[in-house]
Amino acid sequence: MLRRLLGDPGYDRVTVLSRRELPLAHAKLTQRLVDFEHLAQLADVPRVHDVFCCLGTTIKQAGSTDAFRKVDLTYVVELGRVAARHRASQFLLVTALGADPNSRVFYSRVKGETEAAVRRLPFDGTHIFRPSFLLGARAERRWGEWLAGLLTPLVSWALVGPLARYRPIPATAVAQAMVRVAREAAGGAHVYESDAIRRLAAR
Repeated sequence: MLRRLLGDPGYDRVTVLSRRELPLAHAKLTQRLVDFEHLAQLADVPRVHDVFCCLGTTIKQAGSTDAFRKVDLTYVVELGRVAARHRASQFLLVTALGADPNSRVFYSRVKGETEAAVRRLPFDGTHIFRPSFLLGARAERRWGEWLAGLLTPLVSWALVGPLARYRPIPATAVAQAMVRVAREAAGGAHVYESDAIRRLAAR
């Protein structure tokens, strides 16, 4: 996502909020090291048009369901509140396929609750992206996504029509779709699942 934004001529400034410094330098890039426990107290927030939120973890990484909920819900919603308070126009959020606040699956329920909370914030445009398994390089290997990457060539031909949204999707395609949607700046709340994300990325 970051590299896509830095390479897009439509953005003359990109500010990253991160827990640690990223090994990346660019004329358009400003890095802000922040404590996500205290996002509400964040000072000197730059005036921006678009906010891209790709924040997320796994229960295994987080260490508990409570810690997972803090990252995937509390931090995301607090970022949204900060962005809205500083008059950002659009909030673009990555959640997951199956997100539903009424789901019996904890992961999907938290993602759905996060979406619902973000939708209530006063942005001109709220764009929610629900990818299936994300394909791409990771610092850690997630066995489910690794297996999906191996099986994709074998099963993708069968995932057509309503099943197309279940095809694994490259993270680069999600980033490309998010930037395209941001540039088009449609108002209101919108949800894009994997099949729609793939079409947007290919345009």
